[in-house]
Amino acid sequence: MQLEQKNVLVGVSGGIAAYKTPDLVRKLKAQGANVRVVLTESATHFVSSLSLQAVSGEKVSTHLLDEDAEAGMGHIELARWADIFLIAPATANCIAKLATGLADDLLSTLALATPAPILIAPAMNQQMWAAKATQQNMQTLLDRGVAQLGPASGEQACGDLGYGRMLEPVEIVEALASFVAINLADDNHLSDEMQPKPLAGKQVMITAGPTREAIDPVRYISNHSSGKMGFALARAAQNLGAKVTLISGPVSLSTPDGITRVDVTSAQEMLDAVEKDIDSQDVFVACAAVADYRIAHENTQKLKKKAEDLVLTFTKNPDILKRVAQRKNAPFTLGFAAETQDVEAYARTKLEDKKLNMIAANDVSQADIGFNSDQNALLVITKDNTRKLAKASKDSLARDLLKIVSDELFKSHKK
Repeated sequence: MQLEQKNVLVGVSGGIAAYKTPDLVRKLKAQGANVRVVLTESATHFVSSLSLQAVSGEKVSTHLLDEDAEAGMGHIELARWADIFLIAPATANCIAKLATGLADDLLSTLALATPAPILIAPAMNQQMWAAKATQQNMQTLLDRGVAQLGPASGEQACGDLGYGRMLEPVEIVEALASFVAINLADDNHLSDEMQPKPLAGKQVMITAGPTREAIDPVRYISNHSSGKMGFALARAAQNLGAKVTLISGPVSLSTPDGITRVDVTSAQEMLDAVEKDIDSQDVFVACAAVADYRIAHENTQKLKKKAEDLVLTFTKNPDILKRVAQRKNAPFTLGFAAETQDVEAYARTKLEDKKLNMIAANDVSQADIGFNSDQNALLVITKDNTRKLAKASKDSLARDLLKIVSDELFKSHKK
């Protein structure tokens, strides 16, 4: 029962094979799945909404601009609800729309809006299936991580013989169950291509690593940050669909493929890099361990050992996170609090004082997590919620943390 309690959204486009969808829905329900159905306008000529509502036990959706549903952002809610988006049948026209990113009806809009994996069961005349345009469109979808179920070969409604028949409902359900067993039993095991993309279309800026504040041309003050958490967040944000800008202090980490990296040294340089592009960002993640203070007057020549005691005067560095959070039209701001005591209390104070949307706090007094470690544990705090992310790899924590960010973004969008 791989489909037990899985939310399966079934999209039906306008082909003769649509008459099989009530049986498909019935078989999905028999496997324990929760099923909701979306019909294109042309599909309603082949199968009725009433029959699909009867077998699914849920209202069938047909129109993108349904006034009752859209009062609550209905199409986005439906896209978020799905664990799997199955399109059966998928006609040549439907496949072409998906390949080109059109969103002119409810089904095609959901295909762009859902973070769920998409599986399609093609169904069309054998010549249409063999056409170069269809094959190129299908390859485009496969390259994007869409999974293909069929088509089968056999006699078609038009009398032709060849590939283009939709798989039988029992075959689709079996294939769907196999897909879930391999890919969705634990979404931590999904490939990057099959990961849900809740941050698709979002611009995410992340700061990482330490800063260095010069004392003289050969000495500086810094901290123990390795940059590993910030780089893990950059990888996770990209895998979740975001376009990522990574602003990094001095670290010995390679740049993840496809991510824009800006290297800086001091807190002031990091602030300058952040402010250069912050207006285009949807999310700002301040993971860098920025030095709170810098030398008030940097020495242009190397200091010599003359006196027994050396007195240096420090001045405060700019608070990058606070400046971003308090900008007009600020992006969603996620800060980090690396503490050694009273972790939650200090983190809440920072959340409120800087007017952040969220803060992730960790106890760096524990040697096995935090600075230079490959693992971490986080306390994630918003105005209304506190969640604990147990000790895990920084890559795993980064993914879980950014999924919480995407949920918060969705809530704010609904408001």
